[in-house]
Amino acid sequence: MSRLLLKRGIATSTSIASSKLRHFRLYSSDTSDSAVKKKLTARESTLLDEIIRVDHAGEFGANQIYAGQMAVLGKTKSGPVIEHMWEQEKKHLKYFEENIKKYRARPTVLLPFWKVAGYTLGMGTALLGKEAAMACTVAVETVIGEHYDNQLRVLFQEGIEDKELMECISECRDEELEHLNTGLEHDAEMATGYEGLSNVIKSGCRVAIWIAERF
Repeated sequence: MSRLLLKRGIATSTSIASSKLRHFRLYSSDTSDSAVKKKLTARESTLLDEIIRVDHAGEFGANQIYAGQMAVLGKTKSGPVIEHMWEQEKKHLKYFEENIKKYRARPTVLLPFWKVAGYTLGMGTALLGKEAAMACTVAVETVIGEHYDNQLRVLFQEGIEDKELMECISECRDEELEHLNTGLEHDAEMATGYEGLSNVIKSGCRVAIWIAERF
């Protein structure tokens, strides 16, 4: 099972055609309004608003999940592993917070709910043990990796030439897949009721994405 998921992660992370998207540094570019060089059409503006809103919501929720896990497991052997992943999520969140302003995108109205739900999920799975916490990571990052891949595919298909945004999404995706593999390496599949727990969390993530895209 682990090998299958690892291969899946590798396949997903290499599915976007341009390898130039791989080595983006999140804070190397100007994020002021003047950096948006091309005037967007109404369709492009709507699509980018949706992408930035849902990604901001997702990274906000991920930060809350890791905060909840650290509250329980921070002083255990798993603490440094979780903290490393959390630090990367903080970078992702900062980027999308900047882009909420840059594109004047509307954040989801459900941020207070994501704050409570994410923290509760993180703490709840951590209380079940470090294996369950890692199972949570694997489930969440599997869905998010697919989600980011889909966004990149749509941007390519729509011909939206926003290199900075696409590079950021690509790097975020690759780091999320690193987290997926980290979870597998730290006994995620040893969690009690792994398959059921994983499926519930994945379903919840997909519902959260659908809601955040619209509200």
